[in-house]
Amino acid sequence: MKNYIEKVIRPKIQGDGGEVRFGSFDSGELKLIFQGECSKCLILDRCVDWIKGEIKRELGKDVQITAIRKKPYFWDK
Repeated sequence: MKNYIEKVIRPKIQGDGGEVRFGSFDSGELKLIFQGECSKCLILDRCVDWIKGEIKRELGKDVQITAIRKKPYFWDK
């Protein structure tokens, strides 16, 4: 799952200025860390649904995705 996120999904997200990183995958729950433009996106839920659909279509797995938004360190000031 980690390889799929990093090699297939991540480049597509980066094409829109976003960033997604693999967090963990356990018992069907996939945790993804969203940064860049994704960290402030108002429609992140649509992207998460798209990722879920891609995993189902390409890997044949049903997953529950937990999206974690992580702001850049300089936004915390």
